[in-house]
Amino acid sequence: MLYEILKIIHIISASILFGVGVCTAFYMLAANIGQDIEVIALATKRVVIADAWFTGISGFLQPVTGFLLLYLQQYPFTAAWTLTVTACYAIAGACWFIVVYLQIKCRDLAFVALNTQTPLTRQYRVYFWSWVVLGIPAFTALIIVFYLMTNNPLMPYTSDPGLLH
Repeated sequence: MLYEILKIIHIISASILFGVGVCTAFYMLAANIGQDIEVIALATKRVVIADAWFTGISGFLQPVTGFLLLYLQQYPFTAAWTLTVTACYAIAGACWFIVVYLQIKCRDLAFVALNTQTPLTRQYRVYFWSWVVLGIPAFTALIIVFYLMTNNPLMPYTSDPGLLH
């Protein structure tokens, strides 16, 4: 029963992690294309909140449930598959921490521009485009993780971890 609960939590949190990531990226990109400072300020504010609550929590749950599932299945932590998934997840996570910092900076600068009725600064654009660039390896790494999670010939999917022995 524990295995099934962890598996459901793992799948749901992976869906939230990826889904919220894609949606917040679209939301922030769409807001910035429009050039309306009020829209940009509100979008960056909401993106920071969504990433903190949804992406942050699901990002924490993923390795916890993932390693517990591996343990229950007695799958080796040093297997190439496990190391590859962990490395890709670490790349995505490292990018995410920087991206959240950049989102906070963008939010703060957007509200300064909104409150002072001035254009967005060059620094805002640097932060924004850095955010865009970091999204590419993060997205790619998570696509690889999803591929590996659904295409591991060495790990049969079963509801009974005892069947793997």
